[in-house]
Amino acid sequence: MAEDLLSGAAPTDYDASSIEVLEGLEPVRKRPGMYIGGTDERALHHLVAEVLDNSMDEAVAGHANRIEVELHEDYAITIRDNGRGIPIDPHPKFPDKSALEVILCTLHAGGKFSGKAYETSGGLHGVGASVVNALSDSMVVQVARNKELYEQRFSRGIPQGPVEKVGAAPNRRGTTVTFHADEQIFGHHRFKPARLFKSIRSKAYLFSGVEIRWKSAIDDGETPTEATFHFPGGLSDYLTETLGSATAYADRPFAGLVDFKEKFNTPGKVEWAINWTPARDGFIQSYCNTVPTPEGGTHEAGFWAAILKGIRAYGELVNNKKAAQITRDDLTTGGCALVSCFIREPEFVGQTKDRLATTEAQRLVENSVRDHFDNWLAADTKSAGAILDFLVLRAEERLRRKQEKETQRKTATKKLRLPGKLVDCSATNRAGTELFIVEGDSAGGSAKMARDRKTQALLPLRGKILNVLGAASSKLGSNAEINDLTQALGVGLGTRFNVDDLRYDKIIIMTDADVDGAHIASLLMTFFFTQMRPMIDTGHLYLACPPLYRLTQGAKRVYCLDERERDVWMEKGLGGKGKIDVSRFKGLGEMDAKDLKDTTMNPETRKLIRVTIDEDEPGETGDLVERLMGKKPEMRYQYIQENARFVEELDV
Repeated sequence: MAEDLLSGAAPTDYDASSIEVLEGLEPVRKRPGMYIGGTDERALHHLVAEVLDNSMDEAVAGHANRIEVELHEDYAITIRDNGRGIPIDPHPKFPDKSALEVILCTLHAGGKFSGKAYETSGGLHGVGASVVNALSDSMVVQVARNKELYEQRFSRGIPQGPVEKVGAAPNRRGTTVTFHADEQIFGHHRFKPARLFKSIRSKAYLFSGVEIRWKSAIDDGETPTEATFHFPGGLSDYLTETLGSATAYADRPFAGLVDFKEKFNTPGKVEWAINWTPARDGFIQSYCNTVPTPEGGTHEAGFWAAILKGIRAYGELVNNKKAAQITRDDLTTGGCALVSCFIREPEFVGQTKDRLATTEAQRLVENSVRDHFDNWLAADTKSAGAILDFLVLRAEERLRRKQEKETQRKTATKKLRLPGKLVDCSATNRAGTELFIVEGDSAGGSAKMARDRKTQALLPLRGKILNVLGAASSKLGSNAEINDLTQALGVGLGTRFNVDDLRYDKIIIMTDADVDGAHIASLLMTFFFTQMRPMIDTGHLYLACPPLYRLTQGAKRVYCLDERERDVWMEKGLGGKGKIDVSRFKGLGEMDAKDLKDTTMNPETRKLIRVTIDEDEPGETGDLVERLMGKKPEMRYQYIQENARFVEELDV
């Protein structure tokens, strides 16, 4: 079909009327994933975060000190603050609309672009409240300003009438937002009291000047139905509560707060708390302008740089030469840290703000934390000595393991019975090595020529791997594909699995971009989830992203992951001469080595998806895997019935 469109023949079904213009909030309902990352449970709860962030911005700016969050019986949510209240006067650019309506019905409308209304804020793109409005079948906003109460109602982003004065409010001010998530978008997903409770409590720790009240009409048996959060000690209180009675190397955590205005003459601040413990794995929870950044970013990088330089400098001061061997990985083992920064106009990766990208944040945080850490270590030599000894021990253990791994890889072919079809890499160290699991020998042939022989290994699988859910252990042990896989990885199954035995740093599932390829990838992920779960938890499992299309225009060549990306390039052109030739890859085996290398295997140009498990709801992942991959077809059928209407495209 693509060839017909580009052959010069006049198309009969593609003219100006084919160009769809999405107005107002239609784009949000059409492609919710672009704005909140999907339509799953995580995305649903992100709606609450968007509205709550606006109230937190009012509090951080000094205009509110109380926020109330209420979960109703019908799973509607009410968020109320005592801030200034959203303006209800006519908007200068749209005199026939109130500012309230413009904010809630227009993408990229808000008071946080210029920096005049808010010095630092979590809402930045002007899409938060309007996105929640678009994805709610009902939203009611009440504003108390100038001793008057105003109200406006919406449904799926459409105003149900103008803003109206509904009464007097002599002793009240602020904004109240009540919304009910649209089942047409989110299906059977419902708000979880435990998840809301946890995120709301963390918000209160992030700003000591706010009190947050929680109330829930849904009793899940484990979450309090009413609670009030106010933590004058901020992150230090949070860390102390999180660690509980666990033994720590410092009597008190290293905690502090630095105002950037005083130190660097720029708006913002950073607060942190960290301690080390042998009782649990380390973690870091970071935030920017009260928004969680689970994937970290520049503020985390600045924090760890300050801690690393500080501990190395202290080691040099006390003449411990082994301190120079300490790396960031050693710090994060047993290091439990919280970092919260407030900066003006931060840049995030994506609308869901999972990762901070502001370069300046790294310098501000590092310089702020470093001075305080040096002073803290010097003032508390007992804690400093205990932490230094622990970190040196970790570094020595890491170096010893590295040496063992190098020896193991050098003699791997002698020690391990490696499968004959494994095309191994030549590196003697696990660091930086990759194993690509590919479908069949044809894909393996192209991949063999495209790979980096030093660091990239290949394991071709014939056909579909066994679905391990419900399979007997004897069946697992006798399955040839599973045996080849475990031998190549150098590990055991289930309780015998040890992540330290992995022979490769990254395990990359590389299957065709079609239904069969997706099925094979699902079977492999199910296998790793049930038999080698720590491999996923420690970030070793990835999915390759091979393209579906190659577009060529003269000397110009572009690869597209899907139809949408193809259509965008077709419309704007590649910048070359002549017509655009479209090639659709039916499988990896059809791609030549150059295509495969440039798009899927070269670390400089490829895209990888890291396989993760939702930390907030790990049990839900297991339930979903059981529903989709388990032995009960009726559970799969039920899931399809519940979710079929959300499928936009089918590849059959």
